[in-house]
Amino acid sequence: MPVAEDLVAPVRERRLSLLRDGRGDSAEAHERRLLAAARPALPVLNWLGQFARPLMKVPRLGWVTADPLIARALLNDPEHLTLLSEGGVGHLWAQILGDWVYDLFDGPGHHDLRTRSRELFTEKTSRAFVDRAWGERLGRARAAFEAGEPLDLADLSRVLVGQMVTTLLGLPVETGRADPDDAYREIFATGEELAAIALGTTASTELPPEVIASARAIVERLTGHIDAVYASADRDTIIGRCRELGLGLRETKGLATLLMVAGTETAASAMARLAALLVDSGEQHRLLADPSHREDAIREALRVTSPAPIIGRSVMADLEIGGRTLRAGDRVLILTWTANNLAGGFRVDRPYLPQLRQLWFGAGRHLCLGGPLARAELGAILDLLLGDGRPIRVARRRYGHRVLIPAYAELVVCKDAAPPR
Repeated sequence: MPVAEDLVAPVRERRLSLLRDGRGDSAEAHERRLLAAARPALPVLNWLGQFARPLMKVPRLGWVTADPLIARALLNDPEHLTLLSEGGVGHLWAQILGDWVYDLFDGPGHHDLRTRSRELFTEKTSRAFVDRAWGERLGRARAAFEAGEPLDLADLSRVLVGQMVTTLLGLPVETGRADPDDAYREIFATGEELAAIALGTTASTELPPEVIASARAIVERLTGHIDAVYASADRDTIIGRCRELGLGLRETKGLATLLMVAGTETAASAMARLAALLVDSGEQHRLLADPSHREDAIREALRVTSPAPIIGRSVMADLEIGGRTLRAGDRVLILTWTANNLAGGFRVDRPYLPQLRQLWFGAGRHLCLGGPLARAELGAILDLLLGDGRPIRVARRRYGHRVLIPAYAELVVCKDAAPPR
C-alpha cells in the first residue's frame, strides 16, 4: 500500500515556488522551527517519516509510519490495534482515571459511549458554544485590533480556550481580578499541566507513582465540582448535555477530563498557527480576494498544523500490512504531521484530499469528538483576523519550548494599513 503519488508530488513544486516568490523564510520553515522548539525529538521523527513509508521499525519506538493510507488503515482496525495497552493514550489515562477506562475508551462500552455522545458537538451546537463562550471577548478584541492595536494571538487563544472550558464544564470562575482574563489563563494553564503528563511517553506510557498522584490531583481540581452540579447542570453545558444523553457521573467526569486534555493546547495551538500561516504563506491575500475559500482555509490550517503530531497504538494480534508483519505486543507510532504535510504547504484553494480526509482528527472509532468545535473556533478566529477585509502582518513571534503540543508562546499581529491586493 504505497503513499499516494498525488500527495507527494506537489511538495517539490511548492518549495520551488517559495524560492521564486522570494519567501525564503516560509510558512513551512516556521512550522518546522515550532515543532523543534516544542519537542526536539519531533524533527527526528519527521525525518524518519521520509523513510517510514509504508512502515519502518525503529529500536525502542516500534513501528513508525508516515503513510496516510497506512495510517488510516491502522486507525480503522480495532481488531488488531488498541490504545489501551503500552504505547496507547488509553493505557496512560487508565493509570490516572481508573480501570473503567479499559471499558469506555476502547472496550465493549466504547461504542455505546460514542453513540450517546456523538450529538455533543455538531456544527450547530459548536457554533452556539463559540458564540456563548467567546462573543463578548472576541467583540472587544476585534474592535481594538481593527482600531490599530497590536494583538498577541497566542495569549488571546489561551484566554479563549480557558473561557470555552469554563463554559462547557460550568467551572466556577474567580471574579474581582484586575485583569479578568487571568482567571481563564489559569484554567488553560491547569489543562496544560494535565496534558504535560504525556511528555516523555513516546518510548513508554508507563507512569511512575508520583506522576500518577500529581495527575489525579489536577483532575480533581478540574472535575471535583461535577459531583455537586451533575443533577442540576444547565443543558447548555457539557455536564447537562451528558446527563440528558444518559451518560452517568463517572462517564461525564471522564469526558470532561479528556476535553481538558484534547481541547486546550491543541485548540490554542491551531488558532495562532492559522494566523502565522496566513501571513507567512501570503495566502491571506488570496483568501481576501475570494472569501468563498473560508472553509478550505480552516481545513488547510488543520491539515498543515496537525496539532497532535503523533498518534500511538499497540498491536493486539499479528497483522500483515504494507508488506510488513506486525506482531502482538508491538507498538505503532503514526506521524500524523508528516503524513498530512506530504501534500505540500498551506494553500487556501487546495481541493479536498480524499486520501487524508480528517487525519488531523484521527480516524475510525476514535475520530476526535470535538472536530466540529475546533472548526467553529478557527472560523471565529479567521473572522477576527480578516473580517474587515484588510490583511495582517506578524510584528513579533516566539516559539513555545518544551511543550506537548507545538505552539507559539507569543504571536503579535497587526493590521496592515495597505488595502488587500
